[in-house]
Amino acid sequence: MAGHSKWANIQHRKGRQDAARSKLFSKLSKEITVAAKMGDPDPDKNPRLRLAVKEAKSNSVPKDVIERAIKKSQAGEGDEYEEIRYEGYGPNGVAVIVEAMTDNRNRTASNVRSTFGKNGGNLGETGSVGFMFERKGEVVYDATVGDADTVMMAAIEAGAEDVESSDDGHVIYCADTDLAEVSTALEAELGESESTKLVWKPVTTTELDLEGLQKLMKLIDALEDDDDVQRVTTNFEASDEVMEAL
Repeated sequence: MAGHSKWANIQHRKGRQDAARSKLFSKLSKEITVAAKMGDPDPDKNPRLRLAVKEAKSNSVPKDVIERAIKKSQAGEGDEYEEIRYEGYGPNGVAVIVEAMTDNRNRTASNVRSTFGKNGGNLGETGSVGFMFERKGEVVYDATVGDADTVMMAAIEAGAEDVESSDDGHVIYCADTDLAEVSTALEAELGESESTKLVWKPVTTTELDLEGLQKLMKLIDALEDDDDVQRVTTNFEASDEVMEAL
């Protein structure tokens, strides 16, 4: 699996602390509020909101928190947020994309730049690493939904582009513009997914040893601690031995 998928697995294995879970809920709620503000407050009529709600549910965000986030958009909240993407290099030349949602562009840029600098990285210009990734839709299913052939057939029928199956589960990729349609078709065939979202999928990867991965983890942890940062994606690759030793 590519870097960002492995990173998701690392997070899952580490287990999330209460503080981190609270921060995650906050970030998912912010996405729901902004998605509802930009379109219709009814998820059935707003694909971005539907995906945001689905992602929140897959992370066990309570229903009342989701409903409150949608209501905030109708009360005028969410107007001040703008979405910004930062690109740079982490330790050992690993490409890093940081997606942020902020009401103060200067504060966020300063914090992200400082975090890169303190953790062996370097913030670059927009486009400096973006060419190493493709924007894709990603749908993740647990291994128990079926074997690789079953999932592959369901993915082909749904209009997906690629499937990566392993003991950990199945990761299905599609064109970014097809995500809502593909995920709905997959749900009819395989049931509720573990995760459905837009991702940056690495086209090229950078291999890391244990020391390199530990340094990268410090940078990612520091970036994700920032309340303005919604998601961090990297293009690292590591062997199973390195992953296990982490």
